[in-house]
Amino acid sequence: MEEFKNLKVKAVGISPDLPPKLKQFDEKNRLGFPLLSDPDHQTAEAYGAWGEKSMYGKKTWGIIRSAFLLDEKGKVSGVWYKISPKDTVPKVLSALEGGA
Repeated sequence: MEEFKNLKVKAVGISPDLPPKLKQFDEKNRLGFPLLSDPDHQTAEAYGAWGEKSMYGKKTWGIIRSAFLLDEKGKVSGVWYKISPKDTVPKVLSALEGGA
């Protein structure tokens, strides 16, 4: 988060979970950025981050863990689907520095 702050980049998380559950998650993990609730997954669908997944051989619908980089005008300038939490910050920082 410090690197994002130095670059004047703001991070926001969006989840289909309700605010009380998001608050518990944030308190446990000390994320340092806001978590927004999207219980009807309208935002996730709009960004292509809601879809069919396979877990232990069973097909379900849910969040496809993704990261999006938006410029100051709200235009999407980077997209990463099925990204792991540990890869999110490095990939976004690389894109901000002109990498892929």
